[in-house]
Amino acid sequence: MIKNICKLLIMFVMLSGIVFAEDFETVHAEHILVKTAAEAQQIKKAIDEGGSFEDYARMYSLCPSGRNGGDLGYFGKGQMVKEFEKAAFSTPVGGVSNPVYTQFGWHLIKVIDKQ
Repeated sequence: MIKNICKLLIMFVMLSGIVFAEDFETVHAEHILVKTAAEAQQIKKAIDEGGSFEDYARMYSLCPSGRNGGDLGYFGKGQMVKEFEKAAFSTPVGGVSNPVYTQFGWHLIKVIDKQ
């Protein structure tokens, strides 16, 4: 009985068009790239305390996108390295990820929009 109720609930959700995080095809994000986890943690703390993500990107990001406040525009799945993509798609709109390590260094990712 419980299995049937769960199946019906899942079918209802799928048919009603409720969107899950995995259903988003693109993310609009900004990021800050730094060399160390400690630096990423320090910047994250400052942002969490009210600092401007875009200002910190301009000041500290090693990526050329830092000049534009870290703006990467929209990107889809498969366009970024796996760790970065996973964090970007799982961070809620308006949120800033915890530091994420990739082969390029440590990233903070701010999600602007998802479509």
